[in-house]
Formats: sequence, C-alpha cells, structure tokens
Amino acid sequence: MVRKIVVSLLIAGMATGLAACGERPSTRALTGGAIGAGTGAAVGAATGGSAGTGALIGGAVGAAGGALTAPR
Repeated sequence: MVRKIVVSLLIAGMATGLAACGERPSTRALTGGAIGAGTGAAVGAATGGSAGTGALIGGAVGAAGGALTAPR
C-alpha cells in the first residue's frame, strides 16, 4: 500500500511539471486538465478511493493550474 502511494505521488509530481507546457492559457488549461484527470484517477485508485472522483478533482485542479500559470 505504501509503495502504491509513493509511486502515485511520484507520477503526480512529474505530471505537475508538464502542466505549464503551452503558449496560450487555453492550451495549458487543456493539458493541465488532462494530466490532472489522469493523475487524479491513478491516485484515487491506488489509495483505495474512487478513480472517478479523483479524476474529477484532479482535472479541475489541473485545468485551473494550467490556466493560471505563465508560459515561462
């Protein structure tokens, strides 16, 4: 169980680094949302929670983070 959580956190950390990719805020919001949804689903499933709920929360947070970050 601990290994699943550690792996999930590592994946989430790497995915967060990609959230600011893109020149326009809309592009960053889309990529951030997709990365967040995938990461949220993986973390939700790995921790015994709901993958769907994790995807919804992760997608929303990723889209907001992508839209609010600067391209550089």
